Amino acid sequence: QVHLVESGGGLVQPGGSLRLSCAASGEFFRINYMGWYRQAPGKERELVALLTGDGSTNYADFVKGRFTISGDNAKNTVVLQMNSLEPEDTAVYYCYLESISSTWVHFDYWGQGTQVTVSS
Repeated sequence: QVHLVESGGGLVQPGGSLRLSCAASGEFFRINYMGWYRQAPGKERELVALLTGDGSTNYADFVKGRFTISGDNAKNTVVLQMNSLEPEDTAVYYCYLESISSTWVHFDYWGQGTQVTVSS
């Protein structure tokens, strides 16, 4: 069983910054992906950024260079540094992890979500 704990959400003014952190606990045969999704009121959950096991990254188009995802494999932690935040970034941000068990079965895990509100 994998447990994801998120932190760093809050209220910021437009143009401000937030640093989201997600720590995964448990034993992992392999982590395929770890990153962040978000869901705004009335909207579907959407990808924000992913970090793969080989170190590559994937960002949603709306990031436009404003966000940076990074991780620490030894600590099973992923961080999303968000700069130049806009009101449109307001959403609940969810940490996501996809793992593979020792029997090569895939599992998806989600954090409880952390609220990000960008408003003046």
